[in-house]
Formats: sequence, structure tokens, C-alpha cells
Amino acid sequence: MRLYVGCAMWTHPEWQERPLPPTERLRTYASWCNAVEGNTTFYATPQRRTVESWSRQTDPDFRFVIKLPRTVTHERRLAGIDNEMNTFLDAVEPLGRRLHALWIQLPGSFTDLAALSDLLEGLPPHYRTAVEVRHPAFFENPRAIAQLESILEAAGAEWIPFDTTTLFAAGPISAAEREAQSKKPRVPRRTKALTEFPIVRYHGRDDADATVAGWQPWVEQTVAWLREGRSPTIFIHTPDNASSRTLSRRFHAEVRTQVPELDPLPDPIPTDPMTLF
Repeated sequence: MRLYVGCAMWTHPEWQERPLPPTERLRTYASWCNAVEGNTTFYATPQRRTVESWSRQTDPDFRFVIKLPRTVTHERRLAGIDNEMNTFLDAVEPLGRRLHALWIQLPGSFTDLAALSDLLEGLPPHYRTAVEVRHPAFFENPRAIAQLESILEAAGAEWIPFDTTTLFAAGPISAAEREAQSKKPRVPRRTKALTEFPIVRYHGRDDADATVAGWQPWVEQTVAWLREGRSPTIFIHTPDNASSRTLSRRFHAEVRTQVPELDPLPDPIPTDPMTLF
């Protein structure tokens, strides 16, 4: 039983009181949170030496949820992807146990469950997988929901919900909220876990109080999962993500008040400006 929390990235201009070299940014982030979304891999498969650096900067208990490249999910739509997947899996191999799950984020128009099943069945069995869908049928059509759950359960894969209900609870009050509402999916909240390792993406607002109020159902759900012996991972998003690192720790602290046997997060590495005295 363990709770992982994190953000959509490990570096942000608002998080650095002084400039940090690239080799220290992930290390510093990993002292705040114990998991991170690997969104950059969606845009390009990283060099293996880059992934080796990620591994060196993190403890073995740190967790990455790594997104498959868009060439696989959005351009080829899971068809004819053997070369791309082999290259990708070779690149991320240095993460070892730090690779918590391969994250298969599918476009909003995707409904080809046969292709998804083929991908899941063809992956090496030591990889944990998690799927994020966005087509409305998977939230509205009971038959489509049951078919998807059956495929995921057969493969031991998790269903990643992206909870944007708080983001869309009111109209935007800033440019960042307006942009977030224009890009993020608007789908119902889903709280059912299929595996021992649930993964949740939660999107809040600019206002921290609104974000915290909106995540209360996830605090209760996370507590319930932990008491069932599951080890969930919760990623906290805000429109500009400037406060997401601090909020992730706050979420962990809220859950820990109800599950005090949880290990605390590490003390963050100071990033205050260096002084002579």
C-alpha cells in the first residue's frame, strides 16, 4: 500500500527560485513528489541516454507514467506500429522499476477496441499498462463501457480517468483557464478501479481553494483504495500548473490525515537563491 502523487511535468518556471541545470531539475522535483507524468514522450521518443539521466536523478521508488508516442496512438491509431513500439520500449528500458505504467492516451475519435486489445496483448508481460479514452461512448454507452473494461481486465490494464469536472464547473476567469477549457476533454468523472494500481488525472482551477474543494471525492476514493490494499497514483493539474507541485503534496497530506500509516513524502530540496551568508 502506497500513495503516489505528482504533476504533468517536473520543471516549471515558477518552481525555480534560482536557475537549475537540466541534470538537477528532475532530482529536485523528485524531492517534492514521488511520481510524474511522462508527457514529453508523446511528442518524441527520447534518446536512451536521456532516459538514463532520468533514472540517475531519481530513487528506485520514484514512479514514471510514460505516455506512448502520438505516432503510435494518434497518427497510426495502433496499426502497423511494431517498429515504433520497439524503438520506444528500448528507449525507456533504463527506467527499470521506476516505469510504473505505459500510458496509452487515445484520441477522442478512437473506438477501435480490437486494435487496442491487440496492442495490450502484444506488449511484453512485465510492463504495466494504463489506458485513457476520450470518446463519449466510453462514458455514456453501457455496452461500450463493458467491452472496454473487459479488454482492460483481460490484459491487467488500468483505465485512467481524467477528471475535469472542477475545471468545467464554471466559466473561465483567466487566460490559462480559457485555454485549458478549450483543450481538455469534458467527460463525466469515473472512479472505478480495475487493478491494484489506480491512476487518476485531476484538473483543478486557478483558485487553490476551488481545486481543493473539487478533489474531495478523490481524497475519499483514495482513502478507500488504500484501505483495500491498492496503491493509487494521483496527478494534480491546474490551468498553468504553477501551483500543482505544492498542491500534489497537499493532496498527499490530506489523505495521510485519514491513513496515518502512509509514509510521508520527502522534505523538498531547497531551491532558494544562493547567498554568501
